[in-house]
Amino acid sequence: MGAGRVSDIEYLDQLPDATGFLRLFAAAGWTVDTRDDRLERAIAASSHAVSAYAGERLVGMGRTLSDGAIHALIVDVIVDPAWQGRGIGREIVSRLVARCLDEGIEAIQLFAADGKAPFYEKLGFVARESEAPGMQLERPPLSR
Repeated sequence: MGAGRVSDIEYLDQLPDATGFLRLFAAAGWTVDTRDDRLERAIAASSHAVSAYAGERLVGMGRTLSDGAIHALIVDVIVDPAWQGRGIGREIVSRLVARCLDEGIEAIQLFAADGKAPFYEKLGFVARESEAPGMQLERPPLSR
C-alpha cells in the first residue's frame, strides 16, 4: 500500500510498541528521552489509545490519561508528516473522544502543539481563557 487513501488505514484501540512510537515521534520532529524505561512506562499508563496503521507501518497515534470518571487528557496525537492531511488525526481524536464519552467522561482536555489549535478547534475544542483554572509546572520544585 502506498501513502494514499484513508481507507488504507486500520485503526486499532491499542498502544503501538515502543519502537513504533519512537519512530513516529522522530518522524514528526518530536523528541523524547530514551535513556531509560520512562517512555514504556508512560505509554503503559495510558487509559485509552488509538493507533493508525498503513499495512505494518504505524502512521499515527493518540492516547488519553484519565481518572476514569471525570477528567481525561488527550496527549501525544501524532501523524507521520508523510500521511498528514488525510483525516487520520481527526479520526484518532474522534475515537479517543468517543471512548471517553462512552465512559461518561465529559471533561476532556488536550495538549496541542504550537500552531495546531485550529485543527482541534475544527473538532470542537476551544482554548481555555486566561482566567480559567489550570496551571502547569514550569520548572521542577526545589529539592527537599
